[in-house]
Amino acid sequence: MSAQQLADRALLNLGRGLKESGYRFITPTPLTHERVFKRLATPLAMNLRDVFGWSMPFDSDLMPDAFRDELCQAGVIEKQDALWRSTVRWSSLGELLFAHSPYPTSQADAVFFGPDSYRFAHVIDAHLQQRFEPLRRAVDIGCGAGVGALVVAQARHDAEVLAVDINPQALRMTAVNAELAGLNNVSVYQSDILASVEGTFDLIVANPPYMNDDGQRAYRHGGGALGEQLSLRILDQALQRLSLGGSLVLYTGVAMVAGTDPFLEAARPLLGSDAFGWTYRELDPDVFGEELDKPGYERVERIAVVALTVTRLR
Repeated sequence: MSAQQLADRALLNLGRGLKESGYRFITPTPLTHERVFKRLATPLAMNLRDVFGWSMPFDSDLMPDAFRDELCQAGVIEKQDALWRSTVRWSSLGELLFAHSPYPTSQADAVFFGPDSYRFAHVIDAHLQQRFEPLRRAVDIGCGAGVGALVVAQARHDAEVLAVDINPQALRMTAVNAELAGLNNVSVYQSDILASVEGTFDLIVANPPYMNDDGQRAYRHGGGALGEQLSLRILDQALQRLSLGGSLVLYTGVAMVAGTDPFLEAARPLLGSDAFGWTYRELDPDVFGEELDKPGYERVERIAVVALTVTRLR
């Protein structure tokens, strides 16, 4: 085994140990996380949820030897003054457990997981419950921690599911998470949208970044005037790669301006052909309100999360 394979194996074993211990953690927004931290005089982990969920520093005596060894072998532990800190976080979604980046997600190659991940999973679940056509091949674009890919793969064990991302760290996390879930029908590929994978798909899912991020962190920055650019690129490319009867399920956020939806206005020309049928709905009218205080959002009234589902009819 290579050094990277050994590290990935240790990360997998860590996840298995957490599952066996009964670990569960539901990940909140960064603002909620910050508020919880402010309640504490000195954040110091008292249990595994504090270490791997709340990303708190811990004393080495807190951690079982086996967990500490796996952390070291996986290369996901760092010194913080006289304490230690895990540089991987574990979050629950149903019976699945996902490794991803710790709080705060300030790194350029951070792998996101949060409330959007839960909403995205619910949108996919709802689509699959209404889909009766065969699902042979699917892809999760910008897979991150692999939420879309794993939800599809778990629901359709006979489908070939691809997980693509430009971020190698995201692909590492997705591969580990898929193996931890016992899903052998997920494959990871480094790709800018669909540029590096071939063929058509019966299902394309995507939860792209939709913020206008000053640091242009890949997991967060959507590009364009208000974060809509990547979602539109995904829509454009996905329409060309849908099989007959295939669907795109796009979960994204929209910065609403003066009562208008800039993403929907830009998407309509792409959806004008009678070869496609589509539905569009707001899932939550107001998320991440704190972003409106930041430069670039002066004209924005609210940020809504939406779901666009497009099906190739002919």
